[in-house]
Amino acid sequence: MTLSQKYQKLRDLIAAHESALVCFSGGVDSTLLLRVAHDVLGDRCTALIALSATMAQSEQRAALDLARGMGVRCEIVDSHELSRPEFQTNPKDRCYYCKSELLTIAAPVAERLGCKAILLGTNVDDLGDYRPGLQAAKDHGAAHPLLDAGLNKQEIRELSKELGLSTWDKPQLACLSSRFPYGTTITTERLHQVDAFEEGLRALGFRQLRVRFHNEVARIEVEPDAMPRALELRETIVKLGRKLGFTFVSLDLAGFASGSLNQLIGIRPRASAVK
Repeated sequence: MTLSQKYQKLRDLIAAHESALVCFSGGVDSTLLLRVAHDVLGDRCTALIALSATMAQSEQRAALDLARGMGVRCEIVDSHELSRPEFQTNPKDRCYYCKSELLTIAAPVAERLGCKAILLGTNVDDLGDYRPGLQAAKDHGAAHPLLDAGLNKQEIRELSKELGLSTWDKPQLACLSSRFPYGTTITTERLHQVDAFEEGLRALGFRQLRVRFHNEVARIEVEPDAMPRALELRETIVKLGRKLGFTFVSLDLAGFASGSLNQLIGIRPRASAVK
C-alpha cells in the first residue's frame, strides 16, 4: 500500500471504535496516533498519560503540553510499576510487567469514561525487536492501529510531518528502565540519576543519546557525528557524571543503538552504528 492508503486504513481502523482511550507518552508514535484518533473520534477520544519515575521529567511535561495543544481531553494517572518486585528486579521480560501495569491502570479509566477501546502506539518496526510488552497488550486486549495499518517508524515520521506535528523528527525515546542491564535492580534514585545525566547532556546540545547504568560506570551512547563534540566537552561531561554519583564516565565508541542492552541476552538490537 502507498502511504496515503495506509493513512486511510489507520483512520478506518480507529473509526471502527465507538470511542477510545489512547495511551500517550508524547513520543513520535503515540502523538500521531492521538492526533488521528482525535481527528476521527473528536470528543470520544481521550489521552491517558501515566506518570512514573521511569518516564523522564521533561517528557512528562512535554506529553501534557502536546495533548492539550491538540485540544484532547487528558486523564493523568500515577503508574506504580516500581512497586512490583517482578519489575524492580529487572528480569528479561521486565517490559511485560511495565506494560501490564499501564494497562491495568488504563482499564478502569476507560470503563469510567465509557471508552470502548484502549489504543497503543505500536508500529511495524517494533516487531523486529525484543518486546515482551506486546504480550501484555495482547493479554489485556489493547489495540495497535498503527501496526494494523502497516505503518513503520519512517512512515509515521513522514505522516507526522505532513500533519504538522512537531514530533515528526523527535529523537527515539524509551522508558528510563531500558538504561539498566537485565538483572540490575531498578530504583527511583537510580532512575533520577540517569534522567538528570541525560537532561544535562541535552542541555549541552546532544540530541539522540542514552546513559546506560552500570553501577559505578555511566556508559554514554551518542550518534557517531556527535562524538567529536563529546570529546571536546569531556571535562564538563565527566564532572557532571561524578556530581550525579558515577565514579567513571565512558563514551561508547559503537554509538547510539536502540535496544543495545539486548545484546547481553543474545538478541541483536535493531539499529547499530557498527555493522
